[in-house]
Amino acid sequence: MRTNIASYFAIVIFMSTLTISQTLPAPQFVSDPKLVAGKSNLNVGKLSIEKLYMTRAIGGSSWSPDGKTVAFISNISGRNNLWTVPAEGGWPVQLTVSDQRQTSPAWSPDGHWIAYMSDYDGDEQWDIFMVNVETGDVVNLTKTREIAEIAPHWSPDGAKLAYEVKPKTSSTWEIDVFDMAYRKATHLTINTPPELSNFGIIWSYDGKSIAYSQRHAAGKDSNIFIADVATGSSTKLTEHTGEQHYTATAFSPDGKHLLITSDAANGYANVGLLDVASKKIIWLTNDKWEIDGGQFTPDGKSVTWVANVDGNSEIFFHELATGKTHSLPLPKGVNSLGGAQSAFTKDGARMLYYHNGPNAPNDLWTYNVASGKSRQVTHSLVAGARSEDMVEPQLVRYPSRDGKWQISAFVYVPFNTPRDNKNPAIVYVHGGPTSQTVNSFNRIVQYMVNQGYLVIAPNYRGSTGYGKRFQEANFKDMGGGDLQDTLAAADWIQKTGYVDPKKLIIMGASYGGYMSMMAVTKAPEVWAAGVPIVPFVNWFTEIENEDPSLQQWDLATMGDPKNEKDKELLTDRSPIFFVDKIKAPLMLLAGGHDPRCPKSEAQQVADAVKKNGGFAELHIYENEGHGFARVENQIDAYKRVAEFLKAKVPPADCFCKVEP
Repeated sequence: MRTNIASYFAIVIFMSTLTISQTLPAPQFVSDPKLVAGKSNLNVGKLSIEKLYMTRAIGGSSWSPDGKTVAFISNISGRNNLWTVPAEGGWPVQLTVSDQRQTSPAWSPDGHWIAYMSDYDGDEQWDIFMVNVETGDVVNLTKTREIAEIAPHWSPDGAKLAYEVKPKTSSTWEIDVFDMAYRKATHLTINTPPELSNFGIIWSYDGKSIAYSQRHAAGKDSNIFIADVATGSSTKLTEHTGEQHYTATAFSPDGKHLLITSDAANGYANVGLLDVASKKIIWLTNDKWEIDGGQFTPDGKSVTWVANVDGNSEIFFHELATGKTHSLPLPKGVNSLGGAQSAFTKDGARMLYYHNGPNAPNDLWTYNVASGKSRQVTHSLVAGARSEDMVEPQLVRYPSRDGKWQISAFVYVPFNTPRDNKNPAIVYVHGGPTSQTVNSFNRIVQYMVNQGYLVIAPNYRGSTGYGKRFQEANFKDMGGGDLQDTLAAADWIQKTGYVDPKKLIIMGASYGGYMSMMAVTKAPEVWAAGVPIVPFVNWFTEIENEDPSLQQWDLATMGDPKNEKDKELLTDRSPIFFVDKIKAPLMLLAGGHDPRCPKSEAQQVADAVKKNGGFAELHIYENEGHGFARVENQIDAYKRVAEFLKAKVPPADCFCKVEP
């Protein structure tokens, strides 16, 4: 079944010109706030937090070697454990039972074991485990509480397991290879400088080589390497000048090419074929959106990629011989490739993918390559939640306050809402900041919209999805231009005619929590309430207490507290020093084992606000990390948020008691 790609090479060079001349269709968006309109739905039902958070969450997945079964992570039991389900559909079977979250399943080539990773109460000190598919017996393969191991990848013969590894006190991720027979790990990479990390393990089909990527902490530059597994020697394949991103996603079956994602061609993520011997790249796409490489089909004749166009993503097949490209006929939303080492079954007949939309939680589907038909494998929308009660957002764009950028955002308008300037609105800020709000299922957003709150979710400068320049536009300026883009979202949503300007709420998690705190301190007159979730608020204590790898990122992107010039910026961008300006009541949520934004960050805020006579309610979930994995904690956390907002900023048709 292996096809020599060299036989297609001349055709690929010729046809790539045709391929890259094609452009993805431009998305439709609204730029005039008066054109934002809610829909009528006389049969809309009331959603509950319990219903929404009892819908299932589907995580990582992996094919069984025979293609008959799919392993996946789900919180069906209230915990993120490992389950299996027939590929043709059926009742899922729980394979592991643990109070701790699990992720990244990888089925062994002999079919007997599934490797996965699990941490302890969200502390991100991951171990690699294996579960026997027949008996359910679980083995902790690494047993290293002070060292994190993630992303297990089996060698094609199943004799070895490669994974990424980082001691708790280190900033650098290295790659180890574990010999299953001798139960011994050897280092594939070693002594990587502290500002660099290795990721993205890809085994060659013959098991002799591993391709991987190496990124700089600043997030501006990365390279692709290929390592000889026997000797451990690595070769850089992407020598370049300046700052560019190169990431490998798949080996060709003959080992001669790598499918890659890079912004080297035009400043936007595009897909190319990297010749391992010559180190030359043939570009397969040349668009100005975010296109991520997928995999080769097992026969090597086609490749896949995923194109993210302003928050909606599609899966594409590209035939190397003909240059023909087509997208899968999938619903609008976020469509992405599934599987561990490959989305395809060994025979290439079926492909595993995820579909996720504003009214449909993430689910696994299989795509029949010959027939072009899809089959749903998991069914997450349960617990009485109905898709018809959920609102599909409208894509909007507005100019940044400094006129440098067009900012994209998703706007949700509740059903049957009058345009009477009486409704509350939430500015919902994503984390990252190198992340993006996409057209996906969001439980708390759908709940708040169902209760009568408009929501605008901006992709401020620094977000992914809009090219390298936009992503790096908040470099050494976090809490500056990106905050202004967020405040501009509040300006814009008021112009729709739906919103009471005295009922604006700022809400976000992680970096979104930081932005929420910046908003209530730097523009206190704007907000009626704030909901910072797992935030950081003090660059000095954050850099001192966070995980070393994140510390390197902060030092590279915002500066060093030991440098006087940087110290001035870090002080100005630390909301903790401006809490006396806060006018809005706050609801803060934190995780007790959070290594990214330690609970002490939220505690600082609560203490300072209360000392100043303000209102700040803080709840810490001691058995959680950066975000909440346990279903009962999710329900409790977001019921607190909902009750807080209804009390402080009630919807127009709510007969709630307004608290001072």
